[in-house]
Amino acid sequence: MGTQKLRYDLRMGAYTRLIQKFEARTAVIGIIGMGYVGLPLALSYADAGFKTLGFDVDDTKVDLLNAGKSYIEHIPNQQIQTLRKQGFAATTDMAMAAEVDALIICVPTPLNQYREPDLSFVVNTMEAIAPHMRPGQIVSLESTSYPGTTEEELLPRIEAQGHSVGSEVFLVYSPEREDPGNGAYDTHNIPKVLGGHTEACMKVGMALYSQAIATIVPVSSTQAAEMTKLLENIHRAVNIGLANELKVVADRMGIDIYEVIDAAATKPFGFTAYYPGPGIGGHCIPVDPFYLTWKAREFGLHTRFIELAGEVNQSMPEFVVGKTITALNEQGKSVKGSQILILGVAYKKNLDDMRESPAVHIMELLRERGAILAYSDPHVPKFPQMRRHHFDLESVPLTADSIAEYDVVVLATDHDAFDYDLVAKHARAIVDSRGKYRKPMDTLVPA
Repeated sequence: MGTQKLRYDLRMGAYTRLIQKFEARTAVIGIIGMGYVGLPLALSYADAGFKTLGFDVDDTKVDLLNAGKSYIEHIPNQQIQTLRKQGFAATTDMAMAAEVDALIICVPTPLNQYREPDLSFVVNTMEAIAPHMRPGQIVSLESTSYPGTTEEELLPRIEAQGHSVGSEVFLVYSPEREDPGNGAYDTHNIPKVLGGHTEACMKVGMALYSQAIATIVPVSSTQAAEMTKLLENIHRAVNIGLANELKVVADRMGIDIYEVIDAAATKPFGFTAYYPGPGIGGHCIPVDPFYLTWKAREFGLHTRFIELAGEVNQSMPEFVVGKTITALNEQGKSVKGSQILILGVAYKKNLDDMRESPAVHIMELLRERGAILAYSDPHVPKFPQMRRHHFDLESVPLTADSIAEYDVVVLATDHDAFDYDLVAKHARAIVDSRGKYRKPMDTLVPA
C-alpha cells in the first residue's frame, strides 16, 4: 500500500510541477516540424519568454534557422535572428526530445495517391520521440487529422514506453489555425481549440498554451477538437465548391457571378460571400475534408456534400484550361505550340506557398496538351522542387514587351504586386480566374 501511494504521489508531482513550470515560463518548449505552422509557434513561445527547441528532419531548414535565416517569405530573417538570441536552436536529433517539457507536433498530414489519409509523418515522429520521453512531459498534436487519431496513433505509442498517460505524461490535441499572410490575426491572437485525453491532460494543456496564446477554447475530448478543425475547413471547401459551381453556370448564362456575389453580400444577415477561383490550394482545404470522408466509411457513412464539393473544386483547373483553349481558338491557334504565361503560381495571393496550388494543376494540363509555358510570380522566383510536380522554370519579369510575346496570359493567383493595367494593355488575351478584371458594380452607388 505504501509503495502504491508513493507511486501515486510521484505521478501527481509530475502533473503539478509541469503546470508550475509553464506558469513560471521556465519550461522548455519543443516544436516538431519547422514549417508554416511550427515556426510561427516557436516565435510566439519565444516572445512569451520561453526557451524553445525546433525539430525537423530537413537538414537545410535546421542549418538555415541556426544561421539566423528564414526560408518562409512572410517571416523575415530579423525575426529568426531575434529568436536565436532568445535561446532558440534547431536540430534533427530526435533524442533531444528528452530535454524539453512540451512536445508539440506540427508535421504534414497529406493525402496519398488514392486520396486517403497519409499519417506517416505523424506516426514516424511519434515513434522517433517516444523512446526518449520521460515523466513530466506533455505531447500535443496540432496536425490536422480525422477524429480518433490522437487516441489511436499517439496514445498506444506513448503507453508502449511504460508511461501512464494522464498522470506521468500528458496528451492533448490542439489543431493549428494558421493563416499565412493575414495581417489581422497571428498565432497569438487566433483562439486555440484544445481537447485532452483526460481532465489532467486538459489542465496541463491549458497551462501550456495559455502562456503564449490569448484565448483557449476547451472542448470535451481530443476527438471533438479533431472534428472542429475538419468542420472549419469543410465549411470553406463546400461553400467554395458552391461558388465554383455557380461560376460555371453563370458563365454559361452570360451572367457575371462576381456581380451576383457582391449584390448578395449586401444582405446584412444570412449570407457570407465566397468567391470562385481556379481551384483550391494550400495545406488545409484541398486535403482536410477527405480525412473525414475516409473516417466516415468506417461507420458506414457516405459524406455526399463533402465529396461533391471536392469534385467541383478539383474540376476548376479543367474549366480554366477550357477557357484558355477558347481564347486561343479565337486567335486561330491550338494549344499545342502556343506560348502561355501563368500569372501567379502560389496557392494564395501575396505568399510564396506552393502547396496544392491550382496554378500548378493548370500548368500540367496545358503542358500535356503541348503548350509552351512560362510563369511570373514575384513571390516564387524559381519553381521549387515538389513531391509530385516539376517545372524547370524561373519567374519572368512583366514588361510591355514580355507580356506581348504570349498568346494568352492566365491569371491564376492575384498577387497585389502585379501591374494589372500593364497586363491588360499589352496581353493578346487574358483568362481571368480571379475576377480581377471584372467591371465595378456601380449600381450600389447612390444617385
